[in-house]
Amino acid sequence: MKHLGLYILKCYLKVAVFFYFKKVRVVGTSRITTSKPLLILGNHQNALLDALLLAVTCPHYAHYLTRASVFKKTTVSKLLQQIGLMPIYRIRDGWSNLNQNTQVFETCTQLLRNGKTVVIFPEGNHNLQRRVRPLSKGFTRLVLDTLEQYPDTDLKLLPVGFNYQKAVGFPDSVLLNFGQLIDAKPLCADKKTAVTHLKQTVQEALQTLTVHLPEATYDERLQELDSKQVDYLDPEAINACVDSAVQECQLKTVTPSFFAILKPLVYLLLLLPVLVWRLAIKPKIKEAEFISTFRFAVSAVLIPVWLLLLCVTVGVLVGVVYGLGLLAAVVLLMLLYVKA
Repeated sequence: MKHLGLYILKCYLKVAVFFYFKKVRVVGTSRITTSKPLLILGNHQNALLDALLLAVTCPHYAHYLTRASVFKKTTVSKLLQQIGLMPIYRIRDGWSNLNQNTQVFETCTQLLRNGKTVVIFPEGNHNLQRRVRPLSKGFTRLVLDTLEQYPDTDLKLLPVGFNYQKAVGFPDSVLLNFGQLIDAKPLCADKKTAVTHLKQTVQEALQTLTVHLPEATYDERLQELDSKQVDYLDPEAINACVDSAVQECQLKTVTPSFFAILKPLVYLLLLLPVLVWRLAIKPKIKEAEFISTFRFAVSAVLIPVWLLLLCVTVGVLVGVVYGLGLLAAVVLLMLLYVKA
């Protein structure tokens, strides 16, 4: 029953992702192996949306390590654990909680030993900046512990780059860019250099899979790229352009959609969810990285409920045909506004 419930939830989230994003482009899914223990390593820009996109993209069930702060509420904690998320504690969560990481890592080690897939975001936190930040040592500990306890484990590492067109905007587009599989054992042959080799190899891979603007010239380069309205879903071309100091680069650009004119009408038809979002939820969000996560939650939960109530109300007052017609019209307008 648990697997059936997860399958139904995954299907529902796929539909929600389809309606929320203008475009979801995925490259390299064939590299998500199901025959070997797999540790997926991604850059972390957009809070829980990163994990959610992986969940609906990954062809099989995976387990996710994420920041412990989202597990504070008991109900939320139980739900997240049911769908495969496990908390990782940091110093800011309190020194007394750090010991709980030992049990979490032991669980992950057993999962990898049994050929399962574990997902971790090795930057250690999220940030909207378009660059790969220095990696923490947490994922190296997991790799080394697994190979030390079970040296015959054929552990593979799979880097994935998340590239958002406008991470806090709506509608947004995203690229999940899976890299080449990395064999963990050779990188850990020498224990003295294993941590350095693991971090360097994964860091370099992620920097090619996502837009990576150098920290020293970050603001300057970002301003230049934004002014050109470039397509950030083309990281290879953008990184090559940045390496050349943005000299005469031929980059794809994003043109505004004609159907953006539908925004007032769509928002009017979705008045209650829009008001709840703008007046009750968005003002309480303290970190910009969580804006899209909570907006997606509102879209996935409140909008379907609102449309159902609207359809039923019109159906009762005027007729079923009119209620269904209104529902079809609203869905069509939403799709034109988001997708076109």
